[in-house]
Amino acid sequence: MTQNIESVSNMKAVAELTESGRDYAAAYATHYTDRDLPTALQLYLKVAASHPGTKEAGYSRSQAQNIINATVSDQELLDVQVALAVEHFAKDDPPDGMRNPSTSMPSGPR
Repeated sequence: MTQNIESVSNMKAVAELTESGRDYAAAYATHYTDRDLPTALQLYLKVAASHPGTKEAGYSRSQAQNIINATVSDQELLDVQVALAVEHFAKDDPPDGMRNPSTSMPSGPR
């Protein structure tokens, strides 16, 4: 992890970072300097889980999504999302916005 932080160009800025900032900087360096996407993904997810509510958690979720989008095809992502939605419907677990039975979904493109 220290080696990754050293690859960040402005060490003074890194030294002044919070723990969440240092963790994010390490994940970012792994992503863009080392080009180690599997490790970067895990580090971003760790930042998001370890520092919820911080801006670094938000940045980390975005970067994780970037890695996922660059790695997994749009069709595969859609297939997984559809399967997840179907699983929730089977559990009778609609999304929060759909809990009111009087709420109806649009019938399709107009």
